[in-house]
Amino acid sequence: MNENKKTSSKGRALVVDDESGTRDAVASFLKSEGFSVDVAENGAVALERVTEMPPDVVITDLDMPELDGFGLLKRLRADNPSIPVIMLTSAQDVAKAVEAMRLGAENYLSKPVELDAVLVAVERALENSNTRIEAENFRRQARTDQAEGLYGLIGTSAAMQHVYRTARKVAPARATVLISGASGTGKGELARAIHALSPRAANPFVALHCSALSENLLESELFGHERGAFTGADKRREGRFEQANGGTLFLDEIGEISPATQVKLLRVLQERAFERVGGNATVNVDVRLIAATNRDLPKEVEAGRFREDLYYRLNVVQIEMPALRVRGGDIMMLAEHFLRKFGAENHKSVAGFTDAAKAKIVRNRWPGNVRALENAIERAVVLCEGDTIDEHDVPIDAVPETAFGVPVPGSTMAEVERYVIEKTLESVDGSTSRAAEILDIGVRTIQYRVQEYAKAARVGSNADV
Repeated sequence: MNENKKTSSKGRALVVDDESGTRDAVASFLKSEGFSVDVAENGAVALERVTEMPPDVVITDLDMPELDGFGLLKRLRADNPSIPVIMLTSAQDVAKAVEAMRLGAENYLSKPVELDAVLVAVERALENSNTRIEAENFRRQARTDQAEGLYGLIGTSAAMQHVYRTARKVAPARATVLISGASGTGKGELARAIHALSPRAANPFVALHCSALSENLLESELFGHERGAFTGADKRREGRFEQANGGTLFLDEIGEISPATQVKLLRVLQERAFERVGGNATVNVDVRLIAATNRDLPKEVEAGRFREDLYYRLNVVQIEMPALRVRGGDIMMLAEHFLRKFGAENHKSVAGFTDAAKAKIVRNRWPGNVRALENAIERAVVLCEGDTIDEHDVPIDAVPETAFGVPVPGSTMAEVERYVIEKTLESVDGSTSRAAEILDIGVRTIQYRVQEYAKAARVGSNADV
């Protein structure tokens, strides 16, 4: 019976504890119950294990040297939010355990741990995690079926429909994709959607933020290293290209990489082969590359900061992610989505937005795009005291800006709508068809509104007389 459990893993667990007795006991017990188990003596080592092979669940002690349970939990919530974390604490640290739950831990157990309780907590955490994943997949599929979005992307605007069409066309191919657009527009989500739609969907999707690492660290992250390649390299490590073999590698902020790394990246794209840092053996990989940047790469090429041959290798298919301010009705659709998300996460029942709050959200310029909107709605959910988010709950400037950078007069939705329509018409020389495309509304709607505004102006003029 035990042999069957060992050959049919229930999932991958990572046990983190500086006390070898507890660590080994929990690990051994979970292995006997059919789990694949890895161990780490502190949070720093645990993060290395997660990078090498993400687990399905983490069981971690609270008090550890170098990086404690709180630090590990925060890093996992930021980088791997789908991995459930179970915290082990002493009986005297219940207050800390409650704080860990507030920060996103799935559960906590007091030491000395009862192994049966560990098993129950792990199985429940995995069940909850699978339920959340299935629910999110269902919502994504529903949005896709209803043309409201594409996997993690949400929106029905003309600009986003163009993105969806291009993504669906390019997904089955092997071609490299370059996603451009300002920070916070959702370039990473688009990369994941392309992978999910591709024949590689069952294989790894690996992401790396290029600007967050120095040149030497970036090279090691991309290509891996051999033991002894540099100080601290005590064993061979696979890089992101090897981790993504058979799947997709997403390189965010590709415009930040150094000229030396550009040369090595170009070789991988041409030959699909490389050497690890400090090694001579050639490693062959089958990886579909998707890159993203908020820089103007053609200008970077002209300035000599980015290789022209690499740019053309990356730019086989380019998709521009539109700024939030030009996505029309998507703004409130996204706001409603974030309201539901953060309401559930904070265990708050928030019904919706008042008209004043909606007006404030719609007329804001949103220079930080979707990421800024998400942060604003999260804060609004946390700060609101009633069951509806009002204007004062929305943490943006009292006199915000529209997409045109001009303060909006008044605060009613009708005034905001008129202002946006008139400014859009001004920007396209009065073309109702172009304005309709930008605002994602019908041409007849704009024409009708323009007639209403003209009629109101005539009435106002006669009243003055």
